[in-house]
Amino acid sequence: MSLSYQNYIPDKAVPFVQFLIDEHSFDLKIVNQRQTKHGDFRKLPNGKYQITVNNNLNPYQFLLTLIHEIAHHVTHQKFGRVQPHGKEWKAIFQHLMLPFLQPQIYPKHILPYLANYLKNPKASTDSDSKLSLALKDFKAKNGKSFIFELASNSYFKYKDTIYKKGKLRRTRVECLNTKNQKVYLFNKNVEVDLVNN
Repeated sequence: MSLSYQNYIPDKAVPFVQFLIDEHSFDLKIVNQRQTKHGDFRKLPNGKYQITVNNNLNPYQFLLTLIHEIAHHVTHQKFGRVQPHGKEWKAIFQHLMLPFLQPQIYPKHILPYLANYLKNPKASTDSDSKLSLALKDFKAKNGKSFIFELASNSYFKYKDTIYKKGKLRRTRVECLNTKNQKVYLFNKNVEVDLVNN
């Protein structure tokens, strides 16, 4: 198995991750960015298990995604088929993440958000806007903006569609799709392209 994953995670995390890789049999593939997911876990037709993680993630996102997917594998080994992000997976994910919750691995500005997220982890880290922003160092990619940064009623482009930013709900933002005139809810931390009116 390729050890190239070591280039993608914080140095101090490598021994813990290597232990998990040695302990649980799976192939790890680092793949090009996918729009809909950061990683996945699956059983291949040959009976082997494979975990994939996107290559565009920063070391802290990559590590969290990798442990998320290893938790799916361990859950499958222990319990068979259960709800993908149910109580069994949550307990295993929390347990597997414990050794990584230290300032030598995750910077101090990320740790409180990560610890809070792990109290009740969700299917996607992106659904926790505070953690997602901390993992991105509170900076959008070049040329992009976070929805929460945009002025109300401004227009933005997301996946080749123009939206108009509306009002903020508790955790998400109402945005009007200018093509079909339907309102969609966006997480505040979604990265979009600002469109000049």
